[in-house]
Amino acid sequence: MNDDGADAGLEAEDARTDGSDSDERDPANAGDAADTGDSGGGDPMPNVPDPKPEESDVPEDVRKYARFKKMDGAQYERVNEFLRDRTYITAREWAIARLCSDFRTETGVEMTKIGENLPELVPFMTDTYTPQAVNQARASFEEKVRMAGATFLYGAMCDFFTAEELDDVMYESTEVAKFLLEVEGVDLSVEEELEAEERISTVMREVREASEELREQEIDSDSDAE
Repeated sequence: MNDDGADAGLEAEDARTDGSDSDERDPANAGDAADTGDSGGGDPMPNVPDPKPEESDVPEDVRKYARFKKMDGAQYERVNEFLRDRTYITAREWAIARLCSDFRTETGVEMTKIGENLPELVPFMTDTYTPQAVNQARASFEEKVRMAGATFLYGAMCDFFTAEELDDVMYESTEVAKFLLEVEGVDLSVEEELEAEERISTVMREVREASEELREQEIDSDSDAE
């Protein structure tokens, strides 16, 4: 697939929220408060320090979020290249899919919170996103997973792969998935890894056996029809 241009555009343009509402002071007015007071014989009043700002306007759960801390300093393009070489998804879709999973409440996914705090949550995402852009990336991720799943299952069921080749495909896929989880900060024990691999292998064996039975039934039906 070759939609890197579209992903880059979303990263740089349509996913960026309006940042024009800056609350910075106008330097030309910085001395107004001093000029309006009693100058005490013409001497300027000493500068009065501004009140200390609040600790942070960032929500507490965002400040504590540490999924992607291992990616500090990483560039979006490098992350995207790594993913595109091994998966169907982009860096944007990966990050937002994980955030949608972690910031889900009883009423749904917190799209606005994710978009407004995206650079705080994910080091390689430099722009804030609108809720619509978050939802678009989420939908794109879901569509690609469904398409990849259908492609994989067809390859497994159509007898294209031998059992050994299918095991190799599963092993490679599992290794990539585990690496992404580790980058996100998920700590998988050896026992958990082995259990997950065994469950996946069991499911794939069942898929293969069901496919063989289905093909045999179709052959029998064709023979009866003749």
